[in-house]
Amino acid sequence: MTDDERERLRATFTEAPELYDRARPRYPREMYDDLDAAAPGGLGPGCRVLEIGCGTGQATVPVAERGCRVTAVELGAGMARVARRNLAAFPDVHVENAVFEEWPLPPEPFDVVLAATAFAWVDPAVRVPKSADALRPGGVLATVRTHHVAGGSEEFFAAAQGCYERFDPATPPGLRLQPAAAVPEDRDDLRGEERFAAPVFHRYEWDLPYSTAEYLDVLRTYSGHRALPAAARDALLACLAGLIDGRHGGRIVKRYLTELRIARRLG
Repeated sequence: MTDDERERLRATFTEAPELYDRARPRYPREMYDDLDAAAPGGLGPGCRVLEIGCGTGQATVPVAERGCRVTAVELGAGMARVARRNLAAFPDVHVENAVFEEWPLPPEPFDVVLAATAFAWVDPAVRVPKSADALRPGGVLATVRTHHVAGGSEEFFAAAQGCYERFDPATPPGLRLQPAAAVPEDRDDLRGEERFAAPVFHRYEWDLPYSTAEYLDVLRTYSGHRALPAAARDALLACLAGLIDGRHGGRIVKRYLTELRIARRLG
């Protein structure tokens, strides 16, 4: 992905914060248990967390509920506003509306740097070195990726390929979902960064049912869908809705793979 393309696509996330907050799925509870086990001293009172790209707080709230002191840096003003509302009950959580690449690190280091489905949108030349700068020795960089994998309503997703090939010219022909085991671990951006130990990976497969309206809403939050011309996006969503309503009784199941990568700061 080029720098210009990354900037263009990540800007789409700031356009509909209320929809994003309502439609985006949360993360598996086991993920926070594994992060708790990896964080120095655990997630709890006294643990200082820096979150990169908190969105509307989907991952921030469960971390705050464990008593952590959280500084969350969010690019989008609307996203930050909704995150502050969602986190109003936690006085030790502060949401900064800023570009992470330009945001000045505070003098006191953090125990955890967390980026939940946001790390890929940060400048590759900045994200790992600045995360290392932000952490104390022994602290952890925890990044989360979410993949759509084979499973769930497989007949629908195979048929949906035809809708994408018709209305989204960027769709590779004949694309099919991979099983979770075929999705490679996310190691590339840590190669050559000597301040981190080898990463440890935790993976979680889970299914989420959607009504037609719910599924279209979550698609409307995806950068690739939002970047389509309005006419093409509307036609694509109508095509998918016709499949769900016509062949699947108005409900489908989507299988997710959530990957938590933990890299410990050396020194």
